[in-house]
Amino acid sequence: MRVFVTGASGWIGSAVVPELIGAGHDVVGLARSDASADALDAAGAEVLRGSLEDLDSLREGAAKSDGVIHLAFIHDFTQYDAANQADRDAIAAMGAVLEGSGRPLVIASGVAAVAVGRSATEDDPPAPEFPRSLASVMTVELAERDVRSSVVRLPPTVHGSGDEGFIKMLVDIAREKGVAGYIGDGSNRWPAVHRSDAAPVFHLALEHASPGSTYNAVGEEGVPTRAIAEAIGRHLHLPVESIEADGATAHFGWLGVIWSIDVPTSSALTQERLGWKPTGPTLLDDLDAGHYFAS
Repeated sequence: MRVFVTGASGWIGSAVVPELIGAGHDVVGLARSDASADALDAAGAEVLRGSLEDLDSLREGAAKSDGVIHLAFIHDFTQYDAANQADRDAIAAMGAVLEGSGRPLVIASGVAAVAVGRSATEDDPPAPEFPRSLASVMTVELAERDVRSSVVRLPPTVHGSGDEGFIKMLVDIAREKGVAGYIGDGSNRWPAVHRSDAAPVFHLALEHASPGSTYNAVGEEGVPTRAIAEAIGRHLHLPVESIEADGATAHFGWLGVIWSIDVPTSSALTQERLGWKPTGPTLLDDLDAGHYFAS
């Protein structure tokens, strides 16, 4: 297949692209910058210059492909509403091109707030209060217009060497504050997946997803946040302390809201339906590998 990938040079995309090429697919990656274009060229992908806000480039990429994997998102939390609108506009533009073709469209989303306090499954709908819920719903609904659409939900942390996401932020906050903190008793759970395990889910969904389906690319159902804080404290030689819930934002900033949620998530149905089995390092093993703490 000729596969158009947005976000192809990003944290997830840079693992998905070689996964697809290794499976025999031709990849066309969207590149906004020269650096992204160079990275895609080095990976063996064709480059299409454009951006998430350049809908013409998205339409061109979708029109000339046998399938689309949409990973790009504008990670500007100061303009989150605008970022979500840009995401929905991108999906609408590419979905319109694919309409009536039966070609696949796979998008990345998240598991946050799908089923707080209990283990979420693939059959749980996206939480209405989650900003990216509308993108997931509109993608699933494209199945009614003969697009083989699917949603791959990722956990709060997709970890691995080079990760600059939430775990790295927690490490930086611990360094700044002089304490590795968790909220309350630290029993709230974060699901996780190693980047090497996340990439195959997008590949398998592209090839085999049922129209309008949802998958959870989760390697570990839920790691207690206290255990994560303890690993951070151990490696930084810092005390590990509880932060009261009403002080979470003061201590962690906006990340405090995310760090406090309890979102265990199952991937049992994804493993069964796609024949996927996560085999990469666990989050705690990855923390113990030391790369999160390299200066």
